[in-house]
Amino acid sequence: MPNNRVRDIFNIKYPIVQGGLAYLAFAELAAAVSNAGGLGQITATFFDDPEDLRAEIKTAKTLTDKPFGVNFALGRRSIDKLVDVAIEEEVPAVSVTAGNPAPVFDQLEGTNIKKLVLVASVRQAQKAEELGAEAVIVVGTEGGGHLGRDDVGTIVLVPKVIDAVSIPVIASGGLVDGRGYAAALALGAEGIEMGTRFIATKECIAHPRYKEAIVNAKANETMIIKKSLGIPGRALRTKATEKIARMEEEGASFEALWPYINGQANQKLIQDGDIEESFGWAGQGVGLIDDVPSVRELMDKMIQEANMAKKRVEDHLS
Repeated sequence: MPNNRVRDIFNIKYPIVQGGLAYLAFAELAAAVSNAGGLGQITATFFDDPEDLRAEIKTAKTLTDKPFGVNFALGRRSIDKLVDVAIEEEVPAVSVTAGNPAPVFDQLEGTNIKKLVLVASVRQAQKAEELGAEAVIVVGTEGGGHLGRDDVGTIVLVPKVIDAVSIPVIASGGLVDGRGYAAALALGAEGIEMGTRFIATKECIAHPRYKEAIVNAKANETMIIKKSLGIPGRALRTKATEKIARMEEEGASFEALWPYINGQANQKLIQDGDIEESFGWAGQGVGLIDDVPSVRELMDKMIQEANMAKKRVEDHLS
């Protein structure tokens, strides 16, 4: 295989990273992605007790002997003890999203843990490089979950970041198949991250109705919420997200919006299957998702598709 820094840094077969997926990314999914050649991740967001995170990491170690990571979404609560567990368990990689990664990186100082940062702008990528990230994940506005504030698409944002940093760039946002994987590599990225696509897999614990909604959704059946709060995120279009959008348009306060946008509201869909009165994150790539395969089936198909895309390009350029 040709040189690829993401593959080499994280010691994986394919430079395909599974997104953090709050409340969904547990040991079974992470191990399945890693066993299929990518970099799976456990989300730390779900765990209030650090020992529960430790148990999940240990479970993942029984399911795979391949590298996997732990994702930390930064917020208002302290995650110091959760990071300590990741260090003590010597996880191969840590990714940081939604905030300044400096405190986490300070804790990781002196360890062999590889560091990833999710960014949505050139400046954020440059800062991550300055702080010592081994790679950055660059998410365009097509992506699901929390996004940047600039409304810049993946196909534009990724090359801009590549031109601005020297560390490897992993593309994210609207990428769900081998064609997107090949396109990202053609842009100069050295890997991709997928979130929405890995929700619609057999190993993900998401409620069947959530997976079904992803499979059935058209590309235009997602929407941005929480933009008025400065923390925009893309979710499936439901009665709940339409209500949130209306409230934002009417100038609703954070306190008024909170019951509809908090983690419990999210879990009503992703874990309980309440498709009407709650919300679930999803990117515009839903328009390209039409099945719920195993992770290995998905990854194998993606590699075949990417090779076919490569041949098409070569045929056109020859």
